[in-house]
Amino acid sequence: MDLLVTDVGLPGMNGRQLAEIARQHRPGLKVLFMTGYAEKAAERQGFLEEGMDMVAKPFSIDLLATKIRSMISVAQ
Repeated sequence: MDLLVTDVGLPGMNGRQLAEIARQHRPGLKVLFMTGYAEKAAERQGFLEEGMDMVAKPFSIDLLATKIRSMISVAQ
């Protein structure tokens, strides 16, 4: 089971573009996005696909761990 954790805003590309490239090599890869702009990112049509989730900054380590555990357990 694999999980990509990435920020939405990256230099040169965005996290969604990175996820698409990664999923070309690993179909079904789970992706957890981090962003300071969750409302704007989530409003965009089709930003999150199946197997993707988002966490808004700032977040606690406990919240991050819970999201990761949840995504990993769904995949098993």
